[in-house]
Amino acid sequence: MRRKTSLVLLALAVFFAALSPLLRWYAFPRLAKIPANQYQDMVLEAKDATLLDYGSMTAKKVSKVTIVQTLKGNVEASEQIEKTAGKDVVVWDGLSYVVGPDGKMVSKIPERYIFDAHTQDPVHATGEMVDGDPVTRAGIEFKWPFLTEKRDYVYFDAQARTSAPIHYKGTRNFRGLDVYYFEQTIPWTKVPFPKTMPIQGITPASIARTGTTRWYTTVRKFWVEPLTGAPVYGEELHKEELRGGTLLGGRDKVTVFAGDVKMREDYIRHTVDLVKSNRTLVLLMTSYLPWGFLILGLLLLALSLWLEARSRRPAATKVEEPQPVTA
Repeated sequence: MRRKTSLVLLALAVFFAALSPLLRWYAFPRLAKIPANQYQDMVLEAKDATLLDYGSMTAKKVSKVTIVQTLKGNVEASEQIEKTAGKDVVVWDGLSYVVGPDGKMVSKIPERYIFDAHTQDPVHATGEMVDGDPVTRAGIEFKWPFLTEKRDYVYFDAQARTSAPIHYKGTRNFRGLDVYYFEQTIPWTKVPFPKTMPIQGITPASIARTGTTRWYTTVRKFWVEPLTGAPVYGEELHKEELRGGTLLGGRDKVTVFAGDVKMREDYIRHTVDLVKSNRTLVLLMTSYLPWGFLILGLLLLALSLWLEARSRRPAATKVEEPQPVTA
């Protein structure tokens, strides 16, 4: 009976020991994915910012500029791309909508971001664009990969339509979470005008005829929770200028927008709570269950060997006491 039990325990030990690496290296890459139908929005604010008054073409101090950023999963588009991509693909239709303190639109820039559901690597397909301009992204945007590493990444800049390194600057604690801090500096770069301008009748083509150009620089900062790859906080030191041309009336340049753009407090709290719950699921698949199964397998193996050793131990022989001789 002991030998049969030890064989069963040995089989279970092998099963759990084999399940440990399978869960981590096979199941996790196939189960940890961004949902194709995910919808998220975020509100960022730049208080005491500088904003261009297009009526007088002068820069003025304003109390606040608000940026509403939405990302909506396009399931139909992702399913269409998956037919040829051979992997799970997510398509995000994004919109960055900027409003001034009076609630009027300053700019709106749509974009379509197509990426691998697990690795977040860009997937190039028809429809990939920023503000209607076709682009071929290199590197990540919006989200880091699961199990983010302590290294530099390549990050896509939608304004410049180019990619540049974003540098790992160390580990920090943010609202009770250990996060990786990344920073990217985009130097002054000539960028396109938004297709939709705040003044009716003004178009990028009409501005181009004046010889005026648009320039932009930013210092981009992200605090990223490494297990989920989700930024829990973001900030940009953002500046835009118009330079040259007849539109400025002889001036060399004028500020279009300058401000320290930060996530609004209620969205920070919501993001941190969401990331805390999601990181538990990632820990289950990458740490808790694999290590738990491995330890359980070792314990079962030890118990199996102990029972096998006991079953092989020779039984003690009973020594009969000599009987007294009677006449």
